[in-house]
Amino acid sequence: MSSVAMGASEGANNPLKSKWVQLALGVICMMAISSPQYVWALFTKPIMGQLGVSLTELQITFSILIVLQTFFSPFQGYLVDKFGPRLLLSIGTVLTGLSWVLSANVATVSDLYLTYGVLGGLGTGIVYVGVVGLMVRWFPQNRGFAVGMVAAGYGIGALLTTFPISNSLAESGLQGTLTFFGYIIGAVGLLAAQGIRVPHADRVQTAGQIEAAAAGVSPMAMLKTPIFWLLFLMMSMMSTSGLMVISQMGAFAKDFGVTGAMVFGMAALPLALSIDRITNGLTRPLFGWVSDRIGREYTMTIAFGLEAAAMFVWVMTRSDPLIFVLMSGVVFFGWGEIFSLFPSTLTDTFGQKHATTNYGFLYMAQGVGSIIGGPIAAYIHSQTESWLPVFAIMIALDATAALLAFFVLRPMRAKYLQAKVA
Repeated sequence: MSSVAMGASEGANNPLKSKWVQLALGVICMMAISSPQYVWALFTKPIMGQLGVSLTELQITFSILIVLQTFFSPFQGYLVDKFGPRLLLSIGTVLTGLSWVLSANVATVSDLYLTYGVLGGLGTGIVYVGVVGLMVRWFPQNRGFAVGMVAAGYGIGALLTTFPISNSLAESGLQGTLTFFGYIIGAVGLLAAQGIRVPHADRVQTAGQIEAAAAGVSPMAMLKTPIFWLLFLMMSMMSTSGLMVISQMGAFAKDFGVTGAMVFGMAALPLALSIDRITNGLTRPLFGWVSDRIGREYTMTIAFGLEAAAMFVWVMTRSDPLIFVLMSGVVFFGWGEIFSLFPSTLTDTFGQKHATTNYGFLYMAQGVGSIIGGPIAAYIHSQTESWLPVFAIMIALDATAALLAFFVLRPMRAKYLQAKVA
């Protein structure tokens, strides 16, 4: 029996070696670590009241979370490649849960930086980069869809916790909420990580899945190419707009006068956050699937342009609670797909051998976006006493990224791939 057939037989006997089981486990791991980023807006008001700090000081926590989640991702990707995803994902999920448990008892904002920010950032970063790097290897022919699915787990996972956390804050307070959900996050993620496996080399090469770029471009070689830095710039621009909304939504919803409003019998802000989780999750596999068929750059142009248009309509109708809730969902539908399009484009261009570490370098753009969209956006608001300049900047970034995808990235990447084949 050939090695390919043996690999297929072994995979049939062991469900953990099915790519679909691995995809499901990856989604669960991503869902488990999504809440620290996506429900942060629910914690800002109670934490400000408990610690007596300003919004600008508090948002540094969010930036630390994203910066460590992203700026350490090349090193985290290297560790995943060296020691295997099961061990590293186990460590990452435990650190994520622990960050909430320890945050429940902090007395100063500096302590919050260390617990929620540092531990949470390191934990979520290990899991995120590890799962994405694994999926581009399990699904070499449909990586846009596969990466979109696990990224959807990260985007939509907090849907399961948004209303429970909102209710728990009202009933049990900040400490009880962080402690209880911290244990849940850690336990669920740890259990799912135990089933994670890497694909056998023979499996990657079956069904015509041998790629010209399979040998892969090393991280150092990739960093010398203009294409990487263009992708980094575009992802930084798109990350900034989305993370501004995620980190500041509670604040600008209050200024827009919709925080206490009711929509469909539910409070406007948690309803908007829940709808955001759905659209932010659905857009990732959807646009990933679309990009597998019409091309990455065309899909980027459509999606990025959609977010720019939606954000413009959103801010122009900001005082209407119903439109605020609905348009927030459209904004995230135009944003969340960056987490399927960029890693897929990167691996298409530079190969899959170093995919995890390579994406770790690109994922650092998310950290840049957290700084601009977090404390810098809050500072601009504090200086201008208006959210309109902040939204104007975000709309401009989205529109520019859409134009760059079509007019610059598309011809540049085509020329690079042609030269590599030749």
